[in-house]
Amino acid sequence: MINDRFYRRRYVISAIAVGVVLLYVSRLFYLQIIDQSTRDKADNNALLRQTVYPSRGLIYDRNGELLVFNQPIYEVTVITREMGRDFDTLGFCRSLDIDTALFNTRMTAMRKNRGFSRYTPQVFLAQLGKNDVAALQEELYRFPGIGIRKRTLRDYRYNAAAHVLGSVGEVNQRDLDRDAWYSAGDYSGRDGLERTYERELRGEKGVEILMRDSRGRIQGAYKDGQLDQPAHAGTDITVTLDIRLQMLAEELLRGKIGSIVAIEPATGEVLALASNPAWNPRLLVGKERSANYGRLLNDPTKPLMNRATQATYPPGSTFKTLQALVCLQERGITPGTVYPCSGPASSPIKCTHHHGSPVSLTNAIEQSCNPYFWCAFRDMLQHDGYGRQNELFRKRYALWRDDILSFGLGQRFEDSDIGEQSTGSIPSTRLYDKFYGKTGWKAITIRSLSIGQGEILLTPLQLANQAATIANGGWFVTPHLNRHDSLRTRIHHTAVDSVWFPYVQEGMRRVMTNGTGRHHAIDSLHMCGKTGTVQNPHGRDHAIFIGFAPQEHPQIAVAVVVENAGFGATWAAPMASLVMEQYLNDTIARPALRQHMSTTILNEQVQISR
Repeated sequence: MINDRFYRRRYVISAIAVGVVLLYVSRLFYLQIIDQSTRDKADNNALLRQTVYPSRGLIYDRNGELLVFNQPIYEVTVITREMGRDFDTLGFCRSLDIDTALFNTRMTAMRKNRGFSRYTPQVFLAQLGKNDVAALQEELYRFPGIGIRKRTLRDYRYNAAAHVLGSVGEVNQRDLDRDAWYSAGDYSGRDGLERTYERELRGEKGVEILMRDSRGRIQGAYKDGQLDQPAHAGTDITVTLDIRLQMLAEELLRGKIGSIVAIEPATGEVLALASNPAWNPRLLVGKERSANYGRLLNDPTKPLMNRATQATYPPGSTFKTLQALVCLQERGITPGTVYPCSGPASSPIKCTHHHGSPVSLTNAIEQSCNPYFWCAFRDMLQHDGYGRQNELFRKRYALWRDDILSFGLGQRFEDSDIGEQSTGSIPSTRLYDKFYGKTGWKAITIRSLSIGQGEILLTPLQLANQAATIANGGWFVTPHLNRHDSLRTRIHHTAVDSVWFPYVQEGMRRVMTNGTGRHHAIDSLHMCGKTGTVQNPHGRDHAIFIGFAPQEHPQIAVAVVVENAGFGATWAAPMASLVMEQYLNDTIARPALRQHMSTTILNEQVQISR
């Protein structure tokens, strides 16, 4: 008879055996079916998931001219876990024509990267040409863990518009932390349009899955590429620039420090946005980008600064056009108001033109009469005796300031796609209260504002928008650079009634027929303009001009600033005239003037990096 105790024990042993089997089965089920990480580790041994980078979107000008395109480049990548102890370092270096010192330096730097992983491809060398990787491509099978990845690099059809187009550079840690789309070694727009429209231009990455053998060698596409995800190219962008006009503007600024901005008044489209000193956009592409950027950054003339949008200047006599409009709006003057040009009326601010008395509004604009605009400014602030009561005077000044601000001055165009903008300044009552106390300032204290000097500071972009607003008769569209952007529908109306603008437009027409701009007018274009010579405490005066043409149906508004050039009529006005002529007539009939403007050097320090 079988021992009953051992007989019963067999059930326990069987249960334990079944339990162990079930445990192993469940564990295998979990590892193979549920736990993705184990599968990933296995797959990583047999498969290589390689990022496929999209082509960056192209950039065209308003007439369909290609401005920015892509050139193929290559990256050498390393998966350090797969290199092995017997890796042929010397042979690898020979295939790339580098020395072992550079190899060690790059490997050390790569391992220090925050996103470094032994299991994924890390960039060893970037931005290589086809010839640079040709030898390695033939012997790639000899170097386990080494890969070659195709990328694209920006290239430029024209040596122009560097400030506007911007550049593309390697992402930094802040980019990686902010946007999971990027990986270490990726590129993104660093400034200009490349930065503003980064998400549109960059496209979408793809994935290519490759099979490897037991030695890590690539055997081809996994499942014939059925599981690959294609990359999607970035969106192409058409900008508002006219590249021929842009190139002319940059040509006219050679050997000078300054900027030229041109706007289409009816749409707010920026036709030209030139700043000098400038550089060849190709300098910030490829392996020499860092060195060239450092050289530009340390240049005392500050070529990286976009003077068209970041530099600020007192507007000088160009501001008299706005002074006239606001004084008319706030009943400080009427269209028939006249003031003497000499005598007691001009004692605080002298006239520089000596054109007799009395002076009417249109004559004052035509001849740029300082005393007229001082008297108009004073009477506007002291309207109905408000000047005798300080609190009422301060309210009148605040009203004047609000009217000026309504032209888009003293502030960034926040709804614009133009980056790197300075605000400028239209001084507030709070500023003067801080310096003089609430009862310590009055019209004569701030008299320099009447002629666009003192604490007023504007950017050339704001000056061009001012000209466009006057051309439109009291409204403007936010200046912008993307031709298909909805910003064109954003119309801003000024606080000045449209009824007053014809008086100022007539005065600006007379500037170009009888006044300081008459030598550079083209009668068939019916130009309107205003010159300015801006006092500069740091050296020679700045030359400024704003204008538009034609008067009846304006198609272009222009602002020109040339630093340390002297009279606006001598330098800024002829440049603006040539820009208008090129855009409206598609040619320039004054080659001698063009050559004179383009070849005359006003600042010896300027060395354009071309």
